[in-house]
Amino acid sequence: MGLAVVVPDGGPEKGSLGEDLGSEEDLLYEDFRGSAHRFGHPGGGGGEQLAINELISDGSVVFAEALWDHVTMDDQELGFKAGDVIEVVDATNKEWWWGRILDSEGWFPASFVRLRVNQDEHMEEYLAQFEEAGAGQEDRAGLGLNLGPGLPCKEQMRSNVINEIMSTERDYIKHLKDICEGYIKQCRKRTDMFTEEQLRTIFGNIEDIYRFQRKFLKGLEKKFNKDQPHLSEIGCCFLEHQTDFQIYSEYCNNHPNACLQLSRLMKLNKYVFFFEACRLLQRMIDISLDGFLLTPVQKICKYPLQLAELLKYTNPQHRDYKDVEAALNAMKNVARLINERKRRLENIDKIAQWQSSIEDWEGEDVLSKSSDLIYSGEMSKLSQPQAKSQQRMFFLFDHQMVYCKKDLLRRDMLYYKGRVDMDQMEVTDVEDGREKDFNVSVKNALKLRSLASDSVHLLCAKKPEQKLRWLRAFADERLQVQHDRETGFSLTEVQKKQAMLNACKNHPAGKPKAVTRPYYDFLLRQKHPSMPSALPQQQVFMLAEPKRKTSTFWHNIGRLTPFKK
Repeated sequence: MGLAVVVPDGGPEKGSLGEDLGSEEDLLYEDFRGSAHRFGHPGGGGGEQLAINELISDGSVVFAEALWDHVTMDDQELGFKAGDVIEVVDATNKEWWWGRILDSEGWFPASFVRLRVNQDEHMEEYLAQFEEAGAGQEDRAGLGLNLGPGLPCKEQMRSNVINEIMSTERDYIKHLKDICEGYIKQCRKRTDMFTEEQLRTIFGNIEDIYRFQRKFLKGLEKKFNKDQPHLSEIGCCFLEHQTDFQIYSEYCNNHPNACLQLSRLMKLNKYVFFFEACRLLQRMIDISLDGFLLTPVQKICKYPLQLAELLKYTNPQHRDYKDVEAALNAMKNVARLINERKRRLENIDKIAQWQSSIEDWEGEDVLSKSSDLIYSGEMSKLSQPQAKSQQRMFFLFDHQMVYCKKDLLRRDMLYYKGRVDMDQMEVTDVEDGREKDFNVSVKNALKLRSLASDSVHLLCAKKPEQKLRWLRAFADERLQVQHDRETGFSLTEVQKKQAMLNACKNHPAGKPKAVTRPYYDFLLRQKHPSMPSALPQQQVFMLAEPKRKTSTFWHNIGRLTPFKK
């Protein structure tokens, strides 16, 4: 089969998960693509595939919704865009299904779609027309639209969504239990093969997630109406535990390290045999360990989708409507938080690299207090008692601001000149004219006054708009510090040391240092608090996006399945 490519949507309104989540909710992770397809498509696993085939063989029409764009150069493959509805004609193959869109038919990767919970939702327009015309139950039944014994269509659809949420939640608990009891428990017995640090890297905080999800499921079961699922009120369960879902941030951030550690071990046969023995002993389905470890990433990714669909089929008069609406926003916020924390952790390597390029560095590392660059630029600086104007390059991080001097000949080389503790500073706007503390005429100026000493810094920008941008940046820095305090975000000592160690490897002793172009551009372009909207989605996060198949159009590698790179 030909070349298949995932094409990012690029627009701020369409999320990478095929829902209207907005650009900030588009969860990323390039790192997760590599193993997503081994766990199966977002729609479900082998049991669901069997059910699909049974439906198709019975003559039922099965619809799937595209999560990602599928662009192909092969005329036997079916191309589509995220959000397109595909009629599934044949699902006998695990990885490739045959589908139809209007007059086009062809193969497409099963992992690029999710099955619609409500297969009859495309009939809604017809239902609306019938209801406006006052059609009775018999007329609807004649069209095959009576979806339940006495239940209106929308209520039946809500029941379908509720049942899917409960079913997938129970399946998820079983997956987590299998990982904790089938793998972790056995690994801890083999101290000759695994250190505690290795296990922490491979499995992250999945045991904490298991404990939380069990508690969450108990709450769902209490609110679930078995006899009349459409009357269930489960929105409050998500609201009650919205802060608890933040533990997924740690797991998602660690996942690339887990994949790396696992791939190293799997190069040795004894680990391959050991993990397979664990799976068989626990009687787990035929999925590799890295596939199981992907399930929490996929799960946190799926919650907003499920809640969006639940809200779609919940009447505004329903007692659960406001809670479901609030729950959807809450889970979007969780996604946004994971997105932001991932970005922060990815940036600490760049910050460490930047520091290692600065000449004459003094004092503690930037990462000892900071983890995010808020803004950077050039300003003139006057400080008491000298009151002598100096042109400096300023880098505003959370908690501190570092200023450097440019080399006269090599303008890409910076020399460390000092820093300001922003936790102890008061920032004020200064009107154009004579400044009383320094007794000098200023233009486009702002003042930093220490709350702990008599230290005062007068900073002057070249243009009024630059001054306004700096004032906004200082306000953003305080908001960032407050947000980190409220959400409990902080770097571990291991993360700080590893970042600085990596930076030192890139700058061996004795070699001349300079701010290399990529890092210099990174610092100058850095925005806050969100990533630039112009960046393609794939440069931000993509949780659980499927890995794209290799094209024989470019190369042919033996032993790889058609769906692997």
